[in-house]
Amino acid sequence: MTSLVETSAGEIAIRADAVTDVGNVRAVNEDAVLAQSPIFLVADGMGGHSYGDRASQTVVETFAEAFADETLAEPEAVLGAIDVANQRIQELVNEADGPGAVAGTTLTGMALVDVAPADGESSAPHWMIYNVGDSRVYGWNGRDLVQITVDHSAVQELVALGIITPDEAEQHPDRNVITRAVGSEPSVETDLWLMPVQGHQLFLVCSDGLNKELVDADIAAIIREYLAESAPEVSLAQELVNEAISRGGRDNISVVIVESSVQAAEGVEAPPRQ
Repeated sequence: MTSLVETSAGEIAIRADAVTDVGNVRAVNEDAVLAQSPIFLVADGMGGHSYGDRASQTVVETFAEAFADETLAEPEAVLGAIDVANQRIQELVNEADGPGAVAGTTLTGMALVDVAPADGESSAPHWMIYNVGDSRVYGWNGRDLVQITVDHSAVQELVALGIITPDEAEQHPDRNVITRAVGSEPSVETDLWLMPVQGHQLFLVCSDGLNKELVDADIAAIIREYLAESAPEVSLAQELVNEAISRGGRDNISVVIVESSVQAAEGVEAPPRQ
């Protein structure tokens, strides 16, 4: 998906690709993805039976409806869509399902927004990054992979307290236990980051099915090698998913790659191929 967006700072060329795969072990893909400018997201459902995939699809449907005709998103509208998705997911479960039935999903992604600074100067385009759960957004700085989001998980809390190291967290028995999800409570708390849109940028949005099989250094090496290829056979998103499957594919795997380039007034080339 390639698009050209008019903003207060000029044109922004955006190229995005999304791939989701059931993996080698699971019978159902409970992940869902959306790459529809100005919204790019991954949702990893949970709840058993049919609730996991229904929860993640509910997020995608809610955002797709809310931003179907938009080229730029309002930050408040992004938060509003999360609230609507949270309510819709809660309504998936009813009394007939019995006690203990739950539906929920992680939600991690990016939205292209126009932000007006507090000092009254003209607005400027930003990437609004949002996260609930343990799916992730990474940034690529040209050489290294940088995790932007912070996992809402039991092991991340142990890491933050200094009880275990990040390396130990990768193998901890509770690494799949998340502490926050869309749909699990009447209201949802979302972590937010704002990053100016500038130059050429590349972001990776993924479910934990990717980083269960590939540590950050592995992902960085794949990106580095991929970008050095002159004629890759598949997209970068597909390359990452393929590698995770080859390493075991024990969970559903979803990857969204987002590239953006700010265009000068005269126009410049679209973002490099992914």
